[in-house]
Amino acid sequence: MAEVATFATSDQLLVVIDPVARRADAESVRIAKDVLSAGAATKVCLPEGPEEFARVLARRGSRRPVVVGDDRALMRAVSLLYRQRELAGCALSMVPVGGALSLAGALGVPTGAVAAARAVLDGAVRRMDLLVDDSDGVVLGALRIPSLPVREAPPEQPTPVAAGSGHLWLRTCQSLVRTLVPTRPSREPLTGVPRLGPARLRVEVDGVTLVDLDQPVEGVSVTPGASGFAVVEVRPVSVGAEASPLCASGRSVTVSGADFRYRADAVVGGPVRTRTWVVREGAWGLTLPAV
Repeated sequence: MAEVATFATSDQLLVVIDPVARRADAESVRIAKDVLSAGAATKVCLPEGPEEFARVLARRGSRRPVVVGDDRALMRAVSLLYRQRELAGCALSMVPVGGALSLAGALGVPTGAVAAARAVLDGAVRRMDLLVDDSDGVVLGALRIPSLPVREAPPEQPTPVAAGSGHLWLRTCQSLVRTLVPTRPSREPLTGVPRLGPARLRVEVDGVTLVDLDQPVEGVSVTPGASGFAVVEVRPVSVGAEASPLCASGRSVTVSGADFRYRADAVVGGPVRTRTWVVREGAWGLTLPAV
């Protein structure tokens, strides 16, 4: 791990540059580092993996941590600070660099390197609610339990054979092989797990059942709302006319049923049979552009 220290003003920053960001867009990383170093005393750290990332964050001292990376890097920082029980007293800043930046944009972080770095220097900390599950996992933006129909694999196309080649036997053998070899099932590109049909889940909000196992659902979404409440939306399976979503809000959400996977922001969890998420009001702070 390389470390570089520069000094400008009395404000001290710990700039942690995720290795994925360095590989994805070295120029944006350089620009962000230059802007931050010109406006504050900075210590730049280049961890090579998650373990070094965790050690750097744990040894930040009084420096204000700035994550240069994508959504996963931000989630990793929040998760580490939460598990160390230091999240409440540590405001994070972020310069989004990388491929997955939808969460950062949804939270209000500028997606340009210069604008984001200036927001780190001149912005204000905004306290936000956090969803925390019973395994100490965190959700910053949205929790989704997808249950999508199986996609049919596209039909196999015959291998073209030049006209007049006379290799009719080759086409016959290829057809026989396609008949004997089973087609591989289609897989979900984001998670690497097979797409499933409608799920049967029990969803409870503050102990009250919103949907039970006898009602198949297409999906469930949970997002931190306002003032310590989560917004829950359940999409029942449509039979004939389109079914209206079932909506509720509360401080705790429990989902149970057959093994299911869930997507917490950019990370897939599970399979689990039951999981409970609780809202922690104002649990973390993120530096955003001053209004």
